[in-house]
Amino acid sequence: MAKLKVVLMGGGTGLSVLARGLKALPLDITAIVTVADDGGSTGVIRDEMKIPAPGDVRNVLAALSDVEPDLERLFQYRFSEGKISNHSVGNILIAAMNELSDNFGDAIEKLSTILNVKGTVLPSTNTSPILSALHEDGTVVVGESNIPLNNSRIDRVFLTPMTIKPVDDALQSIKDADLIILGPGSLYTSVIPNIIVRGISEAIRNSDAIVAYVCNIMTQKGETEGYSVSDHIEAIHEHANASIVDYVIANTKPITKRISSIYKETGATIVECDEEKLRQLDVDLITHDELIKINEELAVRHNNEVIAQLLYDIVLQETSTIQYKK
Repeated sequence: MAKLKVVLMGGGTGLSVLARGLKALPLDITAIVTVADDGGSTGVIRDEMKIPAPGDVRNVLAALSDVEPDLERLFQYRFSEGKISNHSVGNILIAAMNELSDNFGDAIEKLSTILNVKGTVLPSTNTSPILSALHEDGTVVVGESNIPLNNSRIDRVFLTPMTIKPVDDALQSIKDADLIILGPGSLYTSVIPNIIVRGISEAIRNSDAIVAYVCNIMTQKGETEGYSVSDHIEAIHEHANASIVDYVIANTKPITKRISSIYKETGATIVECDEEKLRQLDVDLITHDELIKINEELAVRHNNEVIAQLLYDIVLQETSTIQYKK
């Protein structure tokens, strides 16, 4: 029996952590990863080597790889001294493989073989886009790392050049998918940048796949201050020019006053789950008593084993009853 086909779309640490959880399930996984990051080691290598941002791709490759732990640690190792300080071995290897390949996507495919990746990792595009944001006060902020620094609410994000094309395999994977998962991750700088690559949102609209969004637990300063769960979904729909989300996995439990006060100092609050508005949007809410967990630093995190199982249950239910959305 063929495995169910799942497409993950996003970036940042959220996507790689979720990918690691899904890897244990009998799924055919394709991860489409944003390459608009311009900060840190990734930004330096992107600018100097004239390649798409390698950092988020590196993290997903590591998450889906099935190699000896020492090799994965080597791939993620970050130098601490000298001119290559703060650069990871993985970023350097991706840049080197790009030099030996026809394009960035080809380089990632070759590294996937070396790392024995379970599934497929694709950059959203083979070129190096610039992510910008138009804010409600009329300000335009250029550069992914600069967007959260503006205090005005975001109206829309966009890529330049606007004619940037996705890799062909990304479009085909969306077409063939049983389930498309958006997030978790920064809404405007990790999730939406994939959707606005020319042709991606159209491919999602035309796909028979179920679309599930994994909503962040906390708001993010400079991106989603004051946002509810439905605000996140409406932003996705506005950028996709269609109502594409069928399910949302979101937290409905409160957090302690102590943890809330810690997050308040950073400008973050819990994302309120407005269930009535979700019903109006025709989006089904999926939640769980153990959806979130608190780590040793008192940081709120998704319980990715639970989320992976919830997503697996969704796709099993939908494909077994053949209740597709379109």
